[in-house]
Amino acid sequence: MKKLIPGFVILLFIISCNSDKTSSHSPIDILPDLPSENIILINKEKNTVRERFSPPENYEWVEEKPNSFGTFIENFPLKTYGSKILKYDGTPIAIQHLHEAIFDIDTGNRDLQQCADAVIRLRAEYLYKNKRFDEIAFHFTSGDLVKWNDYKKGIRPVVSGNSVRFRQTASFDDSYSGFRSYLDLIFNYAGTISLNKETMPVAHTSDLKTGDILITPGSPGHVVFIAGTCMNKENKKLFLLAEGFTPAQSIHLLSNPFQKNISPWYELDINSPETKTARYFFKPTNFRNF
Repeated sequence: MKKLIPGFVILLFIISCNSDKTSSHSPIDILPDLPSENIILINKEKNTVRERFSPPENYEWVEEKPNSFGTFIENFPLKTYGSKILKYDGTPIAIQHLHEAIFDIDTGNRDLQQCADAVIRLRAEYLYKNKRFDEIAFHFTSGDLVKWNDYKKGIRPVVSGNSVRFRQTASFDDSYSGFRSYLDLIFNYAGTISLNKETMPVAHTSDLKTGDILITPGSPGHVVFIAGTCMNKENKKLFLLAEGFTPAQSIHLLSNPFQKNISPWYELDINSPETKTARYFFKPTNFRNF
């Protein structure tokens, strides 16, 4: 069962996605419907993050390491420009003016793939695509580690209250549909608390890269991930941010309503006491990486 999460108001209504799958959403956050004007070229006909979003003047895309998580994200397919954010049941959310792109990946048909789950989904898909099966393992909020290599052998967690035991209850299945079932299980019992523990803090703003996350662990909590990085000759970086949200909905790349002149790019600082994103304010700022 899910319970109501109260809203949070500072100039706007803010909510976060839940971290332990015991809470449901409150009304979606509201920002003023600001004009969509910006000076950044958006190549609307292109269908990857890197191709669609040009950096601001005097900036260039940062070259990610080959086969890295960052490369996977910046080259991830996008849906047609202008696509709406859809909930898991296929209906559009109320607020459609705070995003610039939709990742072309399913949300599932249950209210599971929320904010932390969106990051887990992309990380798992990256590892799966690169056949790094031994690394596909995520903790429940309880602390119990659930491995894809065990799940595909038929080993399942048996949850009773806060206790988790593992038993052989199914036959071997290493199909992609089996992998998706594994992820739905993770989504149900993992969240921002477990994701925060599975990642490492970023020491310097200059170290931030595509694939890193900005997270508030808790119940409720929230997380966004860096979906692109550009840099100028003075080594100043700007970043694209993306997220899942509550209720489970399309993974989407955020606009920047606070700096319309560089939207959808964001200036980020790991030492800032607060980081404002289009649908959530992070206080304190907590950047982490895998």
